[in-house]
Amino acid sequence: MAKYFDVHPDNPQPRTINAVADSIRNGALVAYPTDSCYALGSRIGSRDGISRIRAIRDLDDRHHFTLMCANFAQLGQLVHIDNDVFRAVKASTPGAYTFILPGTKEVPRQLLHPKKKTVGVRIPDHVVTQALLAELGEPLLSSTLLLPDEAEPLTQGWEIKERLDHQVDAVLDSGECGTEPTTVVDFSSGEPEIVRRGAGDTARFE
Repeated sequence: MAKYFDVHPDNPQPRTINAVADSIRNGALVAYPTDSCYALGSRIGSRDGISRIRAIRDLDDRHHFTLMCANFAQLGQLVHIDNDVFRAVKASTPGAYTFILPGTKEVPRQLLHPKKKTVGVRIPDHVVTQALLAELGEPLLSSTLLLPDEAEPLTQGWEIKERLDHQVDAVLDSGECGTEPTTVVDFSSGEPEIVRRGAGDTARFE
């Protein structure tokens, strides 16, 4: 059964955040809130986490995982980014955007797109997510908590706990956080290509 952690959305209790971060360090797969919707998260190097996320979401090997970063220092270690792209990404973060860029050697091979060698990165604008990333001290491997054959992501922590009780190890609940996934922008060719229109305004990339 998944452990259930309830935190304040604006002032998350440090003890609770510490407990969730410790569980991630020990290999746990967690469901947690972001500034767009709930996500599944595990350590970057966890093969078990990757396979469990793929199983829950029924994903193939062409799916772009997202590396959730606390800041640009972390993001810059994971992807190759030139000055023009840097300015565009910088102007849009933190926020509900995922950017697809060529991965560096810091990214495990199994997380990269098999042909393009790209990966998704983002910096969230959510107090609880940022608290978790700060305590964890490293980026978090993530994927939107959208179940197969369902049109919208799950939005309530208690419902996630109920439905995925034996598939995740922990649920971090800070209240409802919306149903619209991030806007996804592919910069792997140097020019912005909008892959998915979501919570982030696309005007600056068109």
